[in-house]
Amino acid sequence: LGFTMIRTYNTQQFDETRRIFLAIEALQAEDPSFEMYVMLGVWIDSKDAWTDEPNHAEGDVEGNTAEIEAAIRLTNAYPDIVKVIAVGNEAMVHWAVTYFVAPKVILKWVNHLQELKASGGIPASIWVTSSDNFASWGGADKSYHNEDLAALIKAVDYVSLHTYPFQDTYYNPGFWGASAEEEGLSEAEKADAAVLRVKNYAISQYQSTKDYIESLGLDKPIHIGETGWASKDSAHYGAAGSQAADEYK
Repeated sequence: LGFTMIRTYNTQQFDETRRIFLAIEALQAEDPSFEMYVMLGVWIDSKDAWTDEPNHAEGDVEGNTAEIEAAIRLTNAYPDIVKVIAVGNEAMVHWAVTYFVAPKVILKWVNHLQELKASGGIPASIWVTSSDNFASWGGADKSYHNEDLAALIKAVDYVSLHTYPFQDTYYNPGFWGASAEEEGLSEAEKADAAVLRVKNYAISQYQSTKDYIESLGLDKPIHIGETGWASKDSAHYGAAGSQAADEYK
């Protein structure tokens, strides 16, 4: 398919990540020119995550430590395969109500990994980031803005940004309707106009995040770590769907 990077979401809760490394190693043994790398995800939970009363201000020390330690072991076992360690997946965004954490929890582990890079505990070539929604990186309302987030942005090697403009219009279903000036267009032309609005929406999420980062006096690369489109979705939009979740769009 032409890609050379696989992203994982945890290190030791399930066995898939270990098996991915074994598979890459086996393929390289068969064909030394085979090229595949890993963006290694570290799953981060809040204290008392997945209960009725998660403590978002604190992390799950035991579980998060186990994830980090496994990431370190895998990175040192496969230094030619691991390229990135991502601390947390959508672990700071507030709609992750059962497990999200404050930026200070992510910052603690990012700093730990950066210190290991500096001391030789893991390869210095490893990039360290966190994978999160654009809002969590400061690109939405100011409720996310605080000193810990600013320190986290400074500490990571780059920002891994998630932008899902289709899903984000859940709170604005009129986004998919044709405007008055579009009423005379064909259905295909209306769809094109809607998708152009979505494209511009994604660009605005990227730009708002970039603006916030620059307002801190920082210059960090921003990588779109997740984006995508549902080809079918009636779960949140009712039986008629959103008028966006179809193969054409």
